[in-house]
Amino acid sequence: MLPIAEQIWDMKYRLHAADGTPIDLTVDDTFTRVATALAKAESPDTRAHWAARFKAALEGHRFLPAGRIIAGAGTGRDVTLFNCFVMGTIPDTMAGIFDNLKEAALTMQQGGGIGYDFSTLRPKGARVEGVGADASGPLSFMDVWDAMCRTIMSAGARRGAMMATMRCDHPDIEEFIDAKREPGRLTMFNLSVLATDPFMAAVKADADWPLMFNGKTYRTLKARALWDKIIAATYAYAEPGVIFIDRINARNNLHYCESIQATNPCGEQPLPPYGACLLGSINLAALVQNPFTDKASIDISELDALTRDAVRAMDNVVDVSRFPLPEQQREANTKRRIGLGVTGLADALIMCRTRYGSPASLTLINTWLKAMSRSAYLASTELAKEKGAFPLFDRDEYLKGETIRALDEDVRTAIATHGIRNALLTSIAPTGTISLFAGNVSSGIEPVFAFSYTRKVLMPDGTRREERVADYAVTKFREMFGETTVLPDYFVSAQELAPADHLAVQAACQNHIDSSISKTINVPEDISFDAFKNIYTDAYAQGLKGCTTYRPSDVRGSVLTVDAAPAPAKPAPFEKDGVVYMSKPLERETVLPGFTYKLQWPESDHAMYITINDLLQDGRRRPFEIFINSKNMEHYAWTVALTRMVSAVFRRGGDVTFVVEELKAVFDPRGGSWMKGRYVPSLLAAIGEVIEQHMLDTGFITREDDTPQPEKIRIAMGEPAEPIIATTKLKGCSRCGERSLIQQEGCETCTSCGYSKCS
Repeated sequence: MLPIAEQIWDMKYRLHAADGTPIDLTVDDTFTRVATALAKAESPDTRAHWAARFKAALEGHRFLPAGRIIAGAGTGRDVTLFNCFVMGTIPDTMAGIFDNLKEAALTMQQGGGIGYDFSTLRPKGARVEGVGADASGPLSFMDVWDAMCRTIMSAGARRGAMMATMRCDHPDIEEFIDAKREPGRLTMFNLSVLATDPFMAAVKADADWPLMFNGKTYRTLKARALWDKIIAATYAYAEPGVIFIDRINARNNLHYCESIQATNPCGEQPLPPYGACLLGSINLAALVQNPFTDKASIDISELDALTRDAVRAMDNVVDVSRFPLPEQQREANTKRRIGLGVTGLADALIMCRTRYGSPASLTLINTWLKAMSRSAYLASTELAKEKGAFPLFDRDEYLKGETIRALDEDVRTAIATHGIRNALLTSIAPTGTISLFAGNVSSGIEPVFAFSYTRKVLMPDGTRREERVADYAVTKFREMFGETTVLPDYFVSAQELAPADHLAVQAACQNHIDSSISKTINVPEDISFDAFKNIYTDAYAQGLKGCTTYRPSDVRGSVLTVDAAPAPAKPAPFEKDGVVYMSKPLERETVLPGFTYKLQWPESDHAMYITINDLLQDGRRRPFEIFINSKNMEHYAWTVALTRMVSAVFRRGGDVTFVVEELKAVFDPRGGSWMKGRYVPSLLAAIGEVIEQHMLDTGFITREDDTPQPEKIRIAMGEPAEPIIATTKLKGCSRCGERSLIQQEGCETCTSCGYSKCS
């Protein structure tokens, strides 16, 4: 096993006792534990048979259940094996809102990511009858959800992930689009706009578009102007994404008994209220026979058998999993939806000597995914014959479904004859971590991001060492042809692909996926706004259910540097990746310029006065020291400690902006306070905001929403045309601090430590 894979297994999937003693001594033990647990849903006399079948599917990493299944199955722990949930519809009442907040907290506590539609809340400024006040709007409550998620995470639970959606006709849609322009706001959320078919038609016609709530029109604007605003925000900040919600509902197998308005955090599972997503992937790279030869192929019969066992195993998860809420369990049991997908697609194409995005690759993709989908549906009909169809199965209505009508006639006949066990069966989910566990195969249906890179590996003695990690297909190629052989031209990485290649692959896959797909279209930083906007219109035209892009910039930080790139100039002494590592602190001048800020915390009778002094270095002001004073002596000890520690960090030089991020992430268990119409989760977070404002005022950093943009972007966002100073702030991994985040499958993933926002 690769050291990286072993580290992932040990940290995320290996079962340990409470004192840290390993219970799973080998990966084989882990596979045995998972297979045995899933087989418990079978009749006692067949459990041993199915446990052996499930384990055989897991061996060689051919079938990869989602991480929560591998980590939780057979452990006896009070955790859910379902990855993500869409929560219940939020009532437009204070009691209903906070009941839903409680449900979200309970779900996240057990390890589930959540999705919410905030379109049901009245817009900001709307009259609240009976209390004589105006509504604060959906965004204010999203701030509360964000604080809850941070609190759950800081309490030691599994990190949280949330998706917020809002309809394109909601009166607060523009505020929703702009939400992430404010640094540090809604960091626990992914955001997506629900774009309807009438809206897309209005965009094409440049027609008027009314913003409405409960039948009342609040104002009207041009649909194309709103569309440009969405795309402009995505161009600049990578959010919001776009979900074509009418298409999702029209193609839903359960069109007759549910309505969908939200998705799980990474978008591959559009779900109804209290819907749950259960995920797993077939590793196509592990199925390629005779790789790198003219006989390279995937044996469809092997794919068929593996898919059938995977469907049965995942169906059993519905029965053996715990659920945070009874409503979620009821939803899962009555529909039994699963999301079986693929990973290693790009590596499989490479091993078949086919370029990602080429016509030949689309032919292979259609062959492989159609075979998987067909096998999944037939397996589910066999399960229905044996165990019964899902309880809400209505034969006539189900067969009317757009996706079902596109299946082969014999599959439709099997459904009509036996029913079907699982309402929906296929989905393409983020697989970053399990793909590393499987030997660093390419993630999901993404192209290979980098053929090799350097990663820090945690050693048993607690030290770290750097290891060069190669893509799975590259490793296999080198084993066959030697280290010095030049990679053929079908080895293509994400950096070399045009957006059209990404769209073509995603569209080919969507033809055979009944749910949806988590995928990121990585584009170059210098792509024009018009070309970028065309990606989204092309995505709609090609029948996609949603679209997510990522354009690198200084705001979002640098991405992984591949080994094949030209070597950078040798850094100056004590400098690496733009961070200065000081052997001794910066020296203090006799007199330093600075500012003093007054901070009035609502819970205190006395204001705090925060003084930040700067050092002039290379023509630039950088923070050097901080002092905090107040008449209130309650916080004296920790304020002194805080000033000494923060000042010590400042004096070490380099990128010290992480201080702001760390302070703003502190949440007071007693609750925060509302300041200037915003929820601030703690006094420390308020101090962090003061430091951030000082850095902005002195030019040490520049606000993310002031990043220079092309003229059309500024106009689309209603901003002045004058040029604005660029930021030098880079974004690193929130866990390890390394600048090694990449954007794949709609999710941030760290190539250095394995952190993933979505798993």
